[in-house]
Amino acid sequence: MTGRAALAFGLLLGLASLPVLAQSPGEPGAEGVAVTATPIEHFRGAAVGERVDGLIWRGGLNLVSSTDGFGGLSSLGFIGDDGRLAMVSDRGNFVTGQLLYDDMVRPLSLVGVRIDPIQNTKGADLPRAFARDAEALDVVQRNGVPVAVRVGFENLTRVADFALTDAIPGGPAKNVEIPVWMGEIRSNKSIESLCIAPPASPVAGSTLVIIEGIERYGRNHAATLLGRADRGDLELTAAPAVNPTDCAFLPNGDLLVLERGTALLSFVMQLRLIPAAEVKPGALMKGRILLRASGGDIDNMEGVAVHKAPDGEVRITLLSDNNFNDWERNLLLEFALPE
Repeated sequence: MTGRAALAFGLLLGLASLPVLAQSPGEPGAEGVAVTATPIEHFRGAAVGERVDGLIWRGGLNLVSSTDGFGGLSSLGFIGDDGRLAMVSDRGNFVTGQLLYDDMVRPLSLVGVRIDPIQNTKGADLPRAFARDAEALDVVQRNGVPVAVRVGFENLTRVADFALTDAIPGGPAKNVEIPVWMGEIRSNKSIESLCIAPPASPVAGSTLVIIEGIERYGRNHAATLLGRADRGDLELTAAPAVNPTDCAFLPNGDLLVLERGTALLSFVMQLRLIPAAEVKPGALMKGRILLRASGGDIDNMEGVAVHKAPDGEVRITLLSDNNFNDWERNLLLEFALPE
């Protein structure tokens, strides 16, 4: 079923609460993926449109596929305002598709899904697991046009750009220079968060990279800004029981940091808002908590992105990583800031 057919079918029959199955046709060099999207109507007891902490709940999806390569989704970025998105997985793949909405502007389905292997600088598939662990992604724009995605990797710690062709990232990696101290980290506690500052930010165009562990300073998370005029290191205050797993800038330049941990055999998460003025070389970023959650409402939350929904509202999208385990889920959860 095509994306348009899936959307029309759901709207016609009023089956937004039922799973929607979308099939990618499959393309040369890509794996076509059938994804079942089950809408999530409530979050922490709130219905769609109701407030949860400092945000408005807008709905979500539980994404399931029988395709072995679908999963381990660690970060996401939206390519334009039509719902097309790119994600990265722990196994060194790009997972792309289009997020569709129902007539109430609630997430309905993920269609046109395909999986493409991430390549190294020579244009070959990444050779081993140590090099494949992609954990962070944001979209590079020039004059407002998406031209590439920027990806952060842990274990073999590095940052690289990949060109966009018809909203699909691929081709040989183009390495991005990072500080020596960051490149020397060889563990899964290195790059988890990467985001590019928008035009309204005081550090517009700079890439913020945050380290998951606190080994460098022993108390706070190390971070750096990859820019020209704004290049330099900074820190993020550590929060109890959670570590940063992704970041995204709001259009006004304020920063969102997603943090995740475990407690009592379940996942916990929080979303922190950091004022734009705190994001600069030498700064200690603190901010305030917008959202906290634990238990069955969430899972292993690792990705956050900001984009515009079809009605023009700025949405905050959270993504979970199931680690390719049957007992974890691929959740996509959407929120908005109160007016």
